[in-house]
Amino acid sequence: MNPLRWSYRVSFLVGFLVCAGLLGFALYAEYGLGLTPCPLCIFQRIAFLVMALFFLLGALHAPRGNGRWAYAGLVLVGAVGGIITAGRHLWLQSLPADQVPSCGPGLGYLLDAFPFSKMLKLVFTGSGECAKVEPLLGLPMPAWTLLWYVALAVLAVVAARRRQAAR
Repeated sequence: MNPLRWSYRVSFLVGFLVCAGLLGFALYAEYGLGLTPCPLCIFQRIAFLVMALFFLLGALHAPRGNGRWAYAGLVLVGAVGGIITAGRHLWLQSLPADQVPSCGPGLGYLLDAFPFSKMLKLVFTGSGECAKVEPLLGLPMPAWTLLWYVALAVLAVVAARRRQAAR
């Protein structure tokens, strides 16, 4: 079955299932493999959660016309947020050991102790735990998430561009 010929509803349902699978794997990596997520990892999960929500809503609603672009745009918001976060994460992981920022407090403490805007600034400034590289099939996790954000964004755009008759 050619993904370029999938209906809008099937494309968005597949997008939702992929996001749900990726979030499931993130939980498995955390609890099954013992990989503790850093704050940037958590923000990447949130981006997948946003994308999953709008993929699911788009699949259930299956609008016609410009309504398709509304759901695709909302999916793209999540994808762009994820791409920025994963890119920052990869940049931190590429730093030499002597240039890695020192480890900071966990995300829970940052949320409790600081206003939201200050917490975001502190998280994106990075910390030592975000620079730890744990490869999976030869690539660090943020590289895999970056690839998935791009692939899912393309899926959403291709589905939204599909003609009405292909519904």
